[in-house]
Amino acid sequence: MANSEEQTPLMQQDEEEKDIYRGEKDPETKNADFVNQVNESTMAPLDQPEDVYVAQPEVPQRQPWRTGIFSCMGSHDEFVGSDLEVCVLGLFAPCVLYGSTMERLYPGRSTFSSHCMAYSSLYFMGHFLFNGNFLAPCFSFPSRSALRHSHNLQGCGESLVNATGCCSSLVRDEERLKRCESLLDFAAHLWCHQCALCQEAREIRRRTVHPAHRPRYCMTMAPPAPQVMSPSH
Repeated sequence: MANSEEQTPLMQQDEEEKDIYRGEKDPETKNADFVNQVNESTMAPLDQPEDVYVAQPEVPQRQPWRTGIFSCMGSHDEFVGSDLEVCVLGLFAPCVLYGSTMERLYPGRSTFSSHCMAYSSLYFMGHFLFNGNFLAPCFSFPSRSALRHSHNLQGCGESLVNATGCCSSLVRDEERLKRCESLLDFAAHLWCHQCALCQEAREIRRRTVHPAHRPRYCMTMAPPAPQVMSPSH
């Protein structure tokens, strides 16, 4: 009985404390909420992934043309005979020169005849309607862009930027540079059409072999099997 009488005041005190702190949270929960508030307000988020640097692939540097657009006789090297032929064809038969360039650029059975006939039709139509060769350049200027892309050559705009240093931001913007070079290719064929045809012909003759001189059949040979010497008895 004595023990029960001693415990009664203590139990009453516990009940009073529970009534006082009934609306509050447990100490562990209070501490956890406080830590979360501190982390959200003053500290960086936990477990934040670090920035990973990904190396961008290097763009291959474009090469300059081996002859200039006004180098009618080439650069007086071992291609002097071919350059003379190109000059004569560009002056008297640009349709044949254009067809030959396209035949080297896109080897195929009827590449020369189809491009030569299409160019000739536009050539005579332009002279008949406008008294000048104004239609064929609109048809032939994509060959200049295709040649630049296939052999990674510099365009007129990039060459001008590298020579003068102005408008250097144009070289860094690939899309703007591509549109600008296409317009310059069209302008080169429109205003200096025969010179542009000759430059393209000289360039592709220095870089590719005529389709007639390429081997038609290529026989693939398997490498020999590895041989192992057996130990002598």
